[in-house]
Amino acid sequence: MGLFSFLTQEIAIDLGTANTIIIHNNKIVVDEPSIVAFDLKSEKMVAIGEKARQMQGKTHANLKTIRPLRDGVIADFSAAEQMIRGMIKMINPKPRMFSPALKMVICIPSGSTEVEIRAVRDSSEHAGGREVYMLYEPLAAAIGIGLNVEAPEGNMVVDIGGGTTEIAVISLGGIVTNKSIRIAGDDLTADIMEYMRHQHNIKIGERTAEEIKIHVGSALSQLKDPPQDFIVQGPNQMTALPIEVPVSYQEIAHCLEKSLSKIETAVLSALEQTPPELYADIVTKGIWLAGGGALLKGLDKRLSDKIGIQFQIAEDPLKSVVRGAGTALKNVDNFSFLIR
Repeated sequence: MGLFSFLTQEIAIDLGTANTIIIHNNKIVVDEPSIVAFDLKSEKMVAIGEKARQMQGKTHANLKTIRPLRDGVIADFSAAEQMIRGMIKMINPKPRMFSPALKMVICIPSGSTEVEIRAVRDSSEHAGGREVYMLYEPLAAAIGIGLNVEAPEGNMVVDIGGGTTEIAVISLGGIVTNKSIRIAGDDLTADIMEYMRHQHNIKIGERTAEEIKIHVGSALSQLKDPPQDFIVQGPNQMTALPIEVPVSYQEIAHCLEKSLSKIETAVLSALEQTPPELYADIVTKGIWLAGGGALLKGLDKRLSDKIGIQFQIAEDPLKSVVRGAGTALKNVDNFSFLIR
């Protein structure tokens, strides 16, 4: 540690479509939804994270909630920058005489283009990042799970986030084959909204659909210990009168079928491109599931049955990526796969 180390703050950020998590001093200090609320008259940010999420779908004409990231990439620059800045402020809310220089490791989707990587870098630098390193999400997830990514052996990770599903085979500190598809948690939520409208004639918002997914979201129509039906309240589309509808996990398994099949196809396609020696390692060791989507009931069993390779869920899958970024932050000089 140098004399001026107190002038530098080191943070690792998992900048996700759904949630942003920040690690500082080996501790998770921020874990908030990636949402900001703006006052349209003054163009000032009025809320961020959980506070902004509570406003979602409930705002008036002068207030607007924005999700700065869509499909894993920055869709709204200034909102993203303000969100990153606001979340970094949450780490030490006390005003300081000077703000420390930031050294950051930020995770990005493995399918990011040069332009998208540049966008994340610019937003981070504008938010105060002095040294900014990027790390591909599946690599970060693998490190966070505790796999030895630098060994000459194949590890496969499927990271189902909010905006993208990242599938990668990793060996010798690099990504050998990867597939990044824009079908993930947000699409499953949209499927549920659509299904409720068609099947039950009830209109629900994003937040309610998210709750349905958490409570009765399932990848299989037969589960060993099935969750209880979830009661949904909302307006009937025809009459606008209030109705209550119980939703079962079987229905949700049926309505998510299409999107889950696409994820299966992508996993198979990544396996197809894998060199045979690494393929053998993967069959022996199994495939790891990370990200919020890994929590979908029965998903590991469904994929194991379909693909014939054992799938296992990472411990605390929502935090795998940011934990990996935290480890990379401590080894910035030794990890050759960080993008500078």
